[in-house]
Amino acid sequence: MISGPTGSCETVRFDGTRYTVCGFDPTTHDIRLFHRDDNGTGFADFAALETFLDSEGLQLSFAMNAGMYHADRDPVGLYVEQGIERSPVNQNEGPGNFHLLPNGVFYLVGSAAGILETQAYLTSGIEPDFATQSGPMLIIDGELHPRFLQDGTSRKIRNGVGIAADGRTIVFALSEDRVNFYDFARLFRDRFGAKNALYLDGSISRLYIRDLERSDPGRAMGPIVGVVATKPAP
Repeated sequence: MISGPTGSCETVRFDGTRYTVCGFDPTTHDIRLFHRDDNGTGFADFAALETFLDSEGLQLSFAMNAGMYHADRDPVGLYVEQGIERSPVNQNEGPGNFHLLPNGVFYLVGSAAGILETQAYLTSGIEPDFATQSGPMLIIDGELHPRFLQDGTSRKIRNGVGIAADGRTIVFALSEDRVNFYDFARLFRDRFGAKNALYLDGSISRLYIRDLERSDPGRAMGPIVGVVATKPAP
């Protein structure tokens, strides 16, 4: 396990499946969402985001793909960055995991984070600093998504986010082995006590962990969630 000012990451084995899990407290960590730079160019990968942050006097500590996106890498659903809504909430029905309702929203407001089912988010009146909509929800008020099957045959590398039992710590997880939705959701509920957790994506799932010198390659990404810190003086 890596522990320190950038939070903590560890390898967890749960019901025979390996996961990399990272936890961050938003009261002590600078957690943001990223999609495009100041010129409107999508970051698409961790290296481009690193370069951008370096020019801002910052460094990337942790990052993960953070929600589903179209072919042009624009978000499928709600996306808010620095308090500005870049993409609206998507309440449409349709195919694919995003529309396996209910889906939900991961959001950051000041030094607090939360995850809500989309309709609950809309009625909450929350005005987030950052938010990304994805789907399906993994855990809803302590219960697994009603459409998940224990013997589900769709097994993929998957990543998601939940709020731990303490109600504060943000738990990001990526499966290192292929896993179905049911077992992935149980990781958040039964291992970390999450009352709410959200699926971010599968197959394209990627991690960046500076302390482990890990930067996963893969297809171009849309939204990215990252933990940043002030770059140390030379």
